[in-house]
Amino acid sequence: MKHAYPSPRRLPASSMAFALTLLAGWPALAAEPLWPQPAGVVPAQAAQVQHPRRQRQTAPNFRAPAATVCSDTPRMREVADPQPQPPRRERGEPALAEKALHDGARLEAAPSPPAPPAPMPAAALDSVAVSGAHAERLSPPRRPLPPIRRQQAPVTAGVVDDNADFGGFLQFLQGHDESARLGRDVTVRQRLRVVDAQGRAVPDAEVAVASADGARMWARTDAGGQAWLHLNAFDDRDSASYRIDVRRDGRQAQAQLRRGQKNALEVVLPVQATPERARLDLVFMVDATGSMGDEIDKLRGSLRDIVRGIEQLPSRPDVCLGLVTYRDRGDDYFVRSWDLTGNVAAFQQVLDGVRAGGGGDMPEAMNEAFDHAVQALDWRGPATTRLLLSLADAPPHMDYPQPHYDQTMLAALGKGIKVFSVAASGQDSIGEIVQRQIAQYTGGRFIFLTYKDAADPGSGPGRETVHEVSNYSVDTLDKLVVRLVREELAQLP
Repeated sequence: MKHAYPSPRRLPASSMAFALTLLAGWPALAAEPLWPQPAGVVPAQAAQVQHPRRQRQTAPNFRAPAATVCSDTPRMREVADPQPQPPRRERGEPALAEKALHDGARLEAAPSPPAPPAPMPAAALDSVAVSGAHAERLSPPRRPLPPIRRQQAPVTAGVVDDNADFGGFLQFLQGHDESARLGRDVTVRQRLRVVDAQGRAVPDAEVAVASADGARMWARTDAGGQAWLHLNAFDDRDSASYRIDVRRDGRQAQAQLRRGQKNALEVVLPVQATPERARLDLVFMVDATGSMGDEIDKLRGSLRDIVRGIEQLPSRPDVCLGLVTYRDRGDDYFVRSWDLTGNVAAFQQVLDGVRAGGGGDMPEAMNEAFDHAVQALDWRGPATTRLLLSLADAPPHMDYPQPHYDQTMLAALGKGIKVFSVAASGQDSIGEIVQRQIAQYTGGRFIFLTYKDAADPGSGPGRETVHEVSNYSVDTLDKLVVRLVREELAQLP
């Protein structure tokens, strides 16, 4: 194998990175690339686990996004609890969630509200698809929604980029013993950048990574043509080198990545220009349990302002919007979603109908909601920027069966879904670890609500937080998210 790969000394001196452009006829490090197929969902292949965070992956656990258009009306789907349990409380008992007491929040003792109907014309939601059972039922009769309590003060939030301060992120993980059994090992990472012949970023390029002994991972480049590759997250044998295959628009390229190389791997892929108008798929994933009641009342207006702000960006992106809400076992519902729609007014009506209820313990059905958002929604196909905004104040139930978030975040990267994780008041250290790792692995950001007094969410907007972050900027939540989306789209060539 001494002469199998070109020496780095043959690269032109002007190369931006150590890595290489493809030379035709290279001997393959592994078999031909295994690409995910479009549409549908494929179960993950059983992994050989040698360490809690070192799991071997050999086959894709997702299908490539392939939708061409978004729905005109947001159609609701409900995911049934796979292991139904008796209700937590009789309807009419106070919906006082244990986690609300945990973080000191005070909730009014009110009857647990019924499952909210979609506040839209009945014709728009004439049926509900039940995931797994492939059955449909008529939507419940419309009921008048209770008045929305308008927020009296803006919701402020901070943001950090754990990929920009990767050393600080690793120190955060090392400071928590529980991180040793959560997620995947992300300590070894390599930066990949895909450019065209003119050196411009190639967004949404499919990437397949394979070692000689069959460990594999998949990714899609972001709007800036970049993807972070975390080798230990899918390869438990510390392979010395990997074959990288990249494709888009029928063009393909290949390169070699050496473990431990210090510079970015740059692959040249001659493709046609990206469409002039950006396509953006944005999905909100919201914990809708009882302790989120005050937060949801405050955030409802912020989420509407986020939608309006993105719709009015100078780039005028072609926007499709989706929503996933979740509670837990024994609640009125487990997971609900409204698939991606281009009807902004109808989506805002759905958003206005979100109400908090249920709960009763600290963890919630976040794993199942995350998996549903990534795997079951009809994300659009090539040349789309895909973002997921996840809002939660509790960690996921890690004692429930798979899927767990660490599997789903691998699928999210493979489908090109970047996650912005938002921690609401009361989120504990396990929840922070989960939210930050999902955002970091997918190339997103960690966002957290801030207050005048970090320990008192009722103290009003401010700059303080209980989370272990530093050197962060603060703005109102809607302006902050719109800015992040604008910056993402601005990277498009």
